[in-house]
Amino acid sequence: MHEPASAKGGIEALPAELPSDEPEMESTLHLLQLFLLLQSLDLFWKDRTDYFAAGNRTIFYSQRQLKSEHFRGPDFFVVLGTEKRPRRSWTVWQEDGKYPNVIVEVLSDSTHTMDRGQKKQIYQDVFRTPDYFWFDPESLEFAGFRLQDARYEPIAPDASGRLWSAQLGLFLGVHEGKLRFFTPAGALLPAGEELAAGGTRRPGAG
Repeated sequence: MHEPASAKGGIEALPAELPSDEPEMESTLHLLQLFLLLQSLDLFWKDRTDYFAAGNRTIFYSQRQLKSEHFRGPDFFVVLGTEKRPRRSWTVWQEDGKYPNVIVEVLSDSTHTMDRGQKKQIYQDVFRTPDYFWFDPESLEFAGFRLQDARYEPIAPDASGRLWSAQLGLFLGVHEGKLRFFTPAGALLPAGEELAAGGTRRPGAG
């Protein structure tokens, strides 16, 4: 009979899936922003089964496989090349060592310093996440970075002020005060009631 993990060097036994340890979003404005990103991407990729997108969920990445150390909770992230199924959190050592391909942080008064500093450094140096964006739903500050030669370099905006995510094959841009996804042709990815209005559409159309 195998000795339980909790008896080996004090390392606690891990459940099959760790619960997320993230607090609630700062405001309804932040929650709506998160919902728009999640719903619009899931609707657009409804036939895909090779990704996981989540919001306000903990990423556990301890080298020692401890839930009590080395964890972060991006506001929104996408992992490509994985099974599309519900998860309570993202535990790197249970997911073939995969980290997010794309991360978006929704800035707030209590998080903007960490999102621009410590988290950005971790996403660059540890996660090696190729595309990192942040957006402030109050000031509408929007920035994006692409990992190049192991360092984040700013993504140059197109003529409409949108930033390209090579990982998603989509643009991100501000539309009616919200951060949204756009197709390469410039069509807005719909969410909620917009879907009933006719699917993807160009901003201002209809």
